[in-house]
Amino acid sequence: MSRPLIASRSRGVLVGFVGTIVTAVVVVHGYLWWRLVRASTTPGSRPRRVLTWVLVILAAVMVVTFGGSRLGLGMDVERVVAWPGYLWLAVMFYLFVFGLVMEVPRAVATFVTSRRRRAAETAAPAGRGEETAPVDEVVLAGAAAGGGAAAHGTATTGRPAAEGAAADVPAIDRRLFISRTASAVVTVGALATVGYGVSRALGDPVIERVPIRLPRLDPRMSGLRIAVVSDIHLGPLSGRGHTERIVRMINGLQADAVTIVGDLVDGTVAELGRLATPLGSLESRYGAYFVTGNHEYYTAGGPQEWIEELRSLGVRPLLNERVEIRHAGAVLDLAGVNDLNGVPSGDGPDLDRALGGRDANRPVVLMAHQPVQVTQAAAHGVDLQLSGHTHGGQMAPFNLLVPLQQPVVAGLASVPRTGGGDTQVYVTRGAGFWGPPVRVGAPPEITLIELRA
Repeated sequence: MSRPLIASRSRGVLVGFVGTIVTAVVVVHGYLWWRLVRASTTPGSRPRRVLTWVLVILAAVMVVTFGGSRLGLGMDVERVVAWPGYLWLAVMFYLFVFGLVMEVPRAVATFVTSRRRRAAETAAPAGRGEETAPVDEVVLAGAAAGGGAAAHGTATTGRPAAEGAAADVPAIDRRLFISRTASAVVTVGALATVGYGVSRALGDPVIERVPIRLPRLDPRMSGLRIAVVSDIHLGPLSGRGHTERIVRMINGLQADAVTIVGDLVDGTVAELGRLATPLGSLESRYGAYFVTGNHEYYTAGGPQEWIEELRSLGVRPLLNERVEIRHAGAVLDLAGVNDLNGVPSGDGPDLDRALGGRDANRPVVLMAHQPVQVTQAAAHGVDLQLSGHTHGGQMAPFNLLVPLQQPVVAGLASVPRTGGGDTQVYVTRGAGFWGPPVRVGAPPEITLIELRA
């Protein structure tokens, strides 16, 4: 494919991405304004004006945050806007989710209130004139402040304030009360969820120890340990300590081999190289290996500069190739393929190249960033595929949407293999996060797989 055509497609993708983001931002913020601001404040009031401007500013910050790298604003600008932008993205999302959930109780409360109002109107004696005004519409907030109609001796129904105001007229309109109560529940729920999610995302990854049986594994290899880590996502919100902690935890597992299954970075070597330096301290008996993820292809320099950087750190990239892991006199093939996002530039996955000419009697473990690649892996007789990409959904209920694109959200699954047997695939939730520093229902993970015959 020619470079002009690739550049044209890249511009098209960028325009489509920005358009989608702007549309989503406008729609969701419109809903939040309608439900949390308009429904809970009075027209022309100071709270309505302030909250409206807050929403507009936060929406703008979020758009800049999302488009920063793609618009060439630089990592310095991204670092300034990333924390408020991505945190607001998470809060906005859960405000939207909790808002939708609250639509049902809000509708029920409004229906009940309307029925009671109509019943009160019907029961009111005919001929009372102005006294038949619905009590739900009466507002006596001014009375509490010493002003308004009630403070001057009469309520808006026309009755003397001392006669009926304190006895049976609500302090505020009941519909407004319902809206404010619902908004408070939505806001508290969203903030609490995001707070919990931040603590999980920024905390230590969970160590998942997973025994996997491979029918073709030589018994002498039984007990071989492979550390799997994916989706570290070095970027504007991560520091060097993020990488150091991951390396320290992996080294503590005393694995025989370490596999980094894509999405290591969200930036160039110039911007993030120092954050990746601790990877040079990874310890394992048979080495550390890396395959590209989709985010490596989003960086300005492409994956090649990171491939060279990792080589200099002692981490071997497997670019549609394989190595032999020899252990206790037995041999296992460890293969790696490029991510699917390399296809437009002619740098996509090539299983024929990675697996061609090998001894078919030996078991093979394949590193492939996206779980969806397991279908091809099964056709090539792969025993086990190690993947990431999904983050386990990262922020529930996104985990319910992942199956629309990927066959496995997280954990171990199997796919029937050509010629009999199954190809197993293990999908790690990843050790980092993308976008919001929030994980809800999908804690970060480092996996230790123990192969068994």
